[in-house]
Amino acid sequence: MISLTNFLVTLIFYLLIVVIAGYAVDEFDASTSTAGLVSSIFIVGSLVGRLITGRVITSIGSKRTFQIGLIAFLITTFAYFSAVNLPVLILIRLLHGVAVGIIGTTTGTLIAQIIPPSRRGEGIGYFSMSAVLATAIGPFIGILLTQNTESFTSIFIFNAILVVVCVLMYFTVNLNNIKAPIIQKEATSEKGFKLSNYIEPKALPISIIVLFIGFAYSGVMSFLSFYSESIDLVKAGSYFFLVYAITILCTRPITGPLMDRKGANIVVYPALGIFAVGMLLFSQATNSFLFLVAAGLIGIGYGNMNSIAQALAVKSTEPHRYGLATSTYFILLDIGLGVGPFVLGLIEPHTTYRILFLAMVPVILIALVLYYFLVHKKNH
Repeated sequence: MISLTNFLVTLIFYLLIVVIAGYAVDEFDASTSTAGLVSSIFIVGSLVGRLITGRVITSIGSKRTFQIGLIAFLITTFAYFSAVNLPVLILIRLLHGVAVGIIGTTTGTLIAQIIPPSRRGEGIGYFSMSAVLATAIGPFIGILLTQNTESFTSIFIFNAILVVVCVLMYFTVNLNNIKAPIIQKEATSEKGFKLSNYIEPKALPISIIVLFIGFAYSGVMSFLSFYSESIDLVKAGSYFFLVYAITILCTRPITGPLMDRKGANIVVYPALGIFAVGMLLFSQATNSFLFLVAAGLIGIGYGNMNSIAQALAVKSTEPHRYGLATSTYFILLDIGLGVGPFVLGLIEPHTTYRILFLAMVPVILIALVLYYFLVHKKNH
């Protein structure tokens, strides 16, 4: 149920990313740059939410933080109906992002606290599948709703229904066994404004690698529709995320248990290698078959690397700092996903999409080299 809640929250997040810029242009006559701000400010809010949540969890526990996040998400999702002008919409997007950051970090922490250590790779793999699938299904539904509904209000109503379902699901989850008193006890010895109160240093090495792969993937997420149109593969582009999601569903139940039995290295190197090959094929695809094969390879590589990295971030630290480790992982992932489209968007007018995506292959290979030097020896 926690994974399903995370799935719906993340789905709303990614659904809105693909429609909100168009809403800002159509409803408020926003410029392209302002519409981009309306879309990307959400990720800034998510970063803020994740940054504060790790610390809050160590102070008041996961259960109460989860409650706060759900209430904030409920209020901000309904707030879209009251967006009367661009400044109000931007503020709503920012606060909505904060709520998503709180929930995403808290659900990841709850999962780490619930799952037995011997099955952490498998359990976090299943949990993180909820977010990865949402990144595929959310944009797909968003585009579908945009093409088949008469107004953006219908999309906001759809989101409102989903968030009510999230709140109702909370009451089916028993979180009474989470040991909040121990977390609180540990937190009392960590008062002050030290960076380690907000970032988990032990989770930084794997999180830095996640920043690189998030940056490499961000262009696919943001520019897929433009790219598929430029190479006359629009129909294949509409199926990209579906193929991407299917390959994750098929491979995730294998890679998680494999990590638990054999260690992370046996999964990470093939995942990063397959991601690099998938990106290379994606950048050079000339027909629908190659384009969708690339989608599958990117799903196997990037999708599995994400879940393994989250498990490694949690594994690297003590139980009372799971919240900080989870938030550190997501903060650097969000930076990669958020900064990527901005940087690549600045470069794109001076080159082509093919060259842009081809340039992401060395970025992935840099992540592979960094993994060897920063993480490999700890995960034999």
